[in-house]
Amino acid sequence: MKGFLYAIVEIIARMHSYLLKLNDAYEYNFTDKELHFLIIGALGMAMIFVVHPIFKWLAKNRHIMVISWIYVFTLIIVITFAIEIGQRVTNTGVMEFADIMFGVLGFISMFLVFSVFRGIYHLILRLIRHGGRDEDEYDDEYDEWERLG
Repeated sequence: MKGFLYAIVEIIARMHSYLLKLNDAYEYNFTDKELHFLIIGALGMAMIFVVHPIFKWLAKNRHIMVISWIYVFTLIIVITFAIEIGQRVTNTGVMEFADIMFGVLGFISMFLVFSVFRGIYHLILRLIRHGGRDEDEYDDEYDEWERLG
């Protein structure tokens, strides 16, 4: 875990140094804080342009649970990293990448169990409401009865 985090920090440090060199070479004279403002702002906007159309499509096609899962999955990763980093800083535990992986796998496993129960629940509801017919088929049949009388 320690090696993994150091590798990430090393990559970020190299990118940081490169951007500072660009800043100095072209004499933009941005401060470190201004560079953080610009780079992270641009990164965030680039992510919005990629993520928003995907989420919009998912919402339009009634896949709200997928959006919720992506959001919670992201939070779980941030929280597990924060816990491990906190253990390292406070010396209250051992910082290990395996702990992060097992935490994330715990969420995925429990979500899969939840999804099975949720699927069974929705199947039962569909059987009760529509006698096993697809909702579109039911709507077509209802429209036919409305037309006839």
